[in-house]
Amino acid sequence: MNKEMPFFCRIRVLFALVVALSLPSFAQDHHSWSKNLNIYEVNTRQYTASGTFAEFATHLDRLEDLGVGIVWFMPIHPIGQQNRLGSLGSPYSVRDYMDVNPEFGTLNEFKALVDSIHARGMYVILDWVANHTAWDNPLTVTHPEWYVQDGGGNFTPPPGTNWSDVIQLDYDQQGLRDYMVQAMTFWITEANVDGFRCDAVSFMPWDFWFTAIPQLKSVKPELFMLAEDDRPIYQTLGFDACYSWGMHAWGDGVLDRIYERTNNAHNLHHYMEDELRTFLPNHYRMYFTSNHDENAWYGTVFEQFPNAAEIYAVVTATIGGMQLIYGGQEAGLDHRLAFFDKDQIIWRSHPFAEVYRTLLHLKRRNRALWNGTDGGTYQRVTTSNDDQFMAFVREKEEDRVFAVFNLSPGISGATLTDSLHWGTYRDVFSGDTLSFSGNSDLLLNGWEYRLYEKISLVSGIGDGPTVASFNLSQNYPNPFNPETQIRYRLSESGSVSLIVYNSLGQTVRVLAEGHQGPGDYRVRWDGRDGAGRVVSSGVYYYRLAVESPDRKSNAGSTFFQTRKMLLLR
Repeated sequence: MNKEMPFFCRIRVLFALVVALSLPSFAQDHHSWSKNLNIYEVNTRQYTASGTFAEFATHLDRLEDLGVGIVWFMPIHPIGQQNRLGSLGSPYSVRDYMDVNPEFGTLNEFKALVDSIHARGMYVILDWVANHTAWDNPLTVTHPEWYVQDGGGNFTPPPGTNWSDVIQLDYDQQGLRDYMVQAMTFWITEANVDGFRCDAVSFMPWDFWFTAIPQLKSVKPELFMLAEDDRPIYQTLGFDACYSWGMHAWGDGVLDRIYERTNNAHNLHHYMEDELRTFLPNHYRMYFTSNHDENAWYGTVFEQFPNAAEIYAVVTATIGGMQLIYGGQEAGLDHRLAFFDKDQIIWRSHPFAEVYRTLLHLKRRNRALWNGTDGGTYQRVTTSNDDQFMAFVREKEEDRVFAVFNLSPGISGATLTDSLHWGTYRDVFSGDTLSFSGNSDLLLNGWEYRLYEKISLVSGIGDGPTVASFNLSQNYPNPFNPETQIRYRLSESGSVSLIVYNSLGQTVRVLAEGHQGPGDYRVRWDGRDGAGRVVSSGVYYYRLAVESPDRKSNAGSTFFQTRKMLLLR
């Protein structure tokens, strides 16, 4: 791994900086769509019984409902045959950069899948393996000079690894650099992907990325680039996000050490302080409890921190940055997926599905949890037990979240001695409402947490008693101009009204009215009036009211739920 930049590389980067500064700047970038989203990693081979794009597409409605924002596909290219490991080989042994693995489907099927994902308001990034190829990649014949060779003229695996199924590329060759940018551009223009997760970037010369990323963004300015590394140099090189290996990595991150009792909540706080000092505010950090490497080589979350798997999921979703979910975690993935052979995910009902769904939809609607400069900054709330308790607020404009975690295995108490968190909140998971002012005492079981969302009362628009069989989702997109989609779920029949109000409580539009049966419903609000004029920018509220029969009393009951949305002209 690059620990220091060699002199020749510094010269290259300096030259690249001059080139980059001469390129046109773009007003639009990925923040316009990524600011309130997470990343969801898809292992296509293991995701379904067939391991195809077509069968994966059957999960899209579920993923949309879960709240998934960015779908990251592990490499989809044909896999090398020569020196293949296992029966199917590693997805990271690329035989052809401009084609798809026939086991998954065709290029046209992948393009159709991308279109289907986009139609649901989600985005797509591809895993890109620029450092090495399969032994039988055609480039070994057409351009053998593009590969590192030993004294005998033989191709070599990446140095310092045991990756015997791949061989190292030589980025001293300008032709290779041009080809790699061309290949990545192919997927932008042909399949309309929204970005790349760049594998093994620490094995590559920094100046390649410094020059390649502006070229790619000249094709698609809003492209999102994620580096598989955790050092601040990658924000300088043009990457939009990078890994937070220091929080959780190969059994030796801060979260791992807290579980092992060699670190405590103070260490996590210091880690976050270092993050804020080291990385630019608009650069995203990706937090996670699992990914394909962690799962395959170091164990599932239930192996690494069995009692803390849920609380760590909530920590990584709320403390800052962008959360990664490895496909299957929402189903309680409890075994290591084989890396080189078929090993299908077991899809089942699991409590984590609702945990992730709650977290992802909270992030979409609450600006305090948005990414980068669009979100609120982590601020620790002091307690009388800061060794075991991690408490913090994040706040953006009128939105705020307040979280408290007992990062220890035993029941423990603490007094909240700060004022940052004072206010009225709703417990995100239980729905309970409570207020904090002055010193407050909390008692939490081992690895227990509380997550609160600040609430404010709006005159004339309030929530009534909630009924578990009904649900009103956050509109998407939000903010919007001029159209947005609103979804709600009825588990039983009832008389329904869905009404949009302005901030004064005045009715703006009736979106649904009348009797409806059980099911999932979607309606669109077009913020234009009959003359085609868009209503004023600002905050609007939409309220779902459902009158349903009460089977016990035959008297009937009414469900109300209200959510906020923002129209920006």
